[in-house]
Amino acid sequence: METESPANYTYMGRSFGDLSNVDDSSSAFSDCNSDRSGEFPTTSSQSRRLLIACASENSEDLIRQLVSDLESCSVDVQRQAAMEIRLLAKNKPENRLKIAQEGAVRPLISLISSSDTQLQEYGVTAILNLSLCDENKDLIANSGAIKPLVRALKIGTATAKENAACALLRLSQIEDNKIAIGRSGAIPLLVNLLANGGFRGKKDASTALYTLCSLKENKIRAVQAGIMKPLVELMADFASGMVDKAAFVLNTLVSIPEGKTAVVEEGGIPVLVEIVEVGLQRQKEVAAVILLQICEDSVVYRTMVAREGAIPPLIALSQSGTTKAKQKAEALIDLLRQPRSGNNVARTSDVAD
Repeated sequence: METESPANYTYMGRSFGDLSNVDDSSSAFSDCNSDRSGEFPTTSSQSRRLLIACASENSEDLIRQLVSDLESCSVDVQRQAAMEIRLLAKNKPENRLKIAQEGAVRPLISLISSSDTQLQEYGVTAILNLSLCDENKDLIANSGAIKPLVRALKIGTATAKENAACALLRLSQIEDNKIAIGRSGAIPLLVNLLANGGFRGKKDASTALYTLCSLKENKIRAVQAGIMKPLVELMADFASGMVDKAAFVLNTLVSIPEGKTAVVEEGGIPVLVEIVEVGLQRQKEVAAVILLQICEDSVVYRTMVAREGAIPPLIALSQSGTTKAKQKAEALIDLLRQPRSGNNVARTSDVAD
């Protein structure tokens, strides 16, 4: 299976190859360290029980009872158990392995398919928190979590969708899971969350898509799902807080011809040129890298970029950017200044229909 690693940095413990030599790309994405859905309401007795468990070095007895409660015939008992497991896994990393070893993963996955939306949400969130332990990722995936998480991403509450996206992100750190997640129908749902979710949903969706799209077949799925429109819109909105994330996702997608065509069709060239002109330093650099990839094999696209007035801001970047940014800007300037006639013609596949 062909994998194209788009970034050169360590992200959540994984190396991502060569992100086209753009520096400091890791800070464009924030790690999903645990669920951010807030603490659940508790009575004072429940609070004491959990505080004692979280502080104790011997929480095995409580964990064992909670895992047993997950399979209770009472929805209320299941809900309470899932909430407590979620909090134990969130607040104490060593509990994550203990909870999985006590057999919590399969019953929690079953809860994700519950018709009770709150129970589903707690199941998703508990699985997310357990997935923060690297030793649990294979167990979670092999226990059949991917399809229920994708279903939650489709029909769950807003919190369930966000936490499902984050859980799928964690599972996608294992290469084989990228294939399974991509083929499970997750990518169009992540694109929808990117387009229509709240700020946290957009962040989680962009990070998951960035990770999944190191795989070529997932790049194609993302483009076919219409990812370019929300990416371009987010890059065009400097107040969105998503310019960097959207640009880095786009950078992974323009490595395939379908990605180049789609970003041009969605009006991405003027947006990228504007970023080179007025964006932050890192934004300018990644925009220049994207434009260079778009222009490499297409005179038509070079002409479009030049007509948008890209050369002056590229010259400025070549004089004030990092060493790598200067190299990319200079290479793009050279391309844009090449003759646009004679034998230098665009390939048919580069021209939008």
